[in-house]
Amino acid sequence: MSKKRIVIVEDEKDMADLVARRLTREGYAVETASDGLAGLDKIRLRLPDLALVDIMLPRMSGLDLLSELRQEPRTANIPVIITTAKGEESDVVVGLTLGADDYVVKPFSLSVLVARMAAVLRRAAAGTPDKGLLKIGPISIDAQRHVVKVHDEPVSLTLTEFRLLVALASARGRVLTRNQLIDHAIGVNAVVTDRTIDVHLTSLRRKLSEARDYLHTVRGIGYRLLSEEEQDHER
Repeated sequence: MSKKRIVIVEDEKDMADLVARRLTREGYAVETASDGLAGLDKIRLRLPDLALVDIMLPRMSGLDLLSELRQEPRTANIPVIITTAKGEESDVVVGLTLGADDYVVKPFSLSVLVARMAAVLRRAAAGTPDKGLLKIGPISIDAQRHVVKVHDEPVSLTLTEFRLLVALASARGRVLTRNQLIDHAIGVNAVVTDRTIDVHLTSLRRKLSEARDYLHTVRGIGYRLLSEEEQDHER
């Protein structure tokens, strides 16, 4: 079995070397880049299984790098974990909104980082359970092909957003709690918060555009997708 390839984009050499050594011992094939543009080039040249990206980078910030990856079809689904010394909620929210799969705040435990990476890689490898074709109002979901359309127009979603939408559509109108959504879309025992799910669902709602109102918040409990009949009644 070939080793999972990891690209570390980190301008602090000591930190990059420390993480690279640990990941190499864990059995990963590791490459490093010391600035955002070099990291983007390295990722585009040979797609990795996961990218570990610092936010504060020379030449191109980690958030700009993430945005570039998510806009390109070839790189849109590469798992990305952002690492940052910025622990403020606003920075985390921006990263998750742009499509980061997880984040780790510096200073971090290498063991925790390895565990978080393994969880993201497992989630990516698992893909999405085969639910066939799902349709809620103008939203159609082809789980096998990972295609979502609203009024027959394709919608580009991150893997986490896609799994959240499939979970909600498969619930057939039932309310799913945030913990249930974490289990469905991110994985059991994943180290995430309710706020993480809220951010992903806010991004999902925005991408659904005119169908956004089908995604309904049940205050204090969780989320559900309204049926077409319910949506007509709401109007």
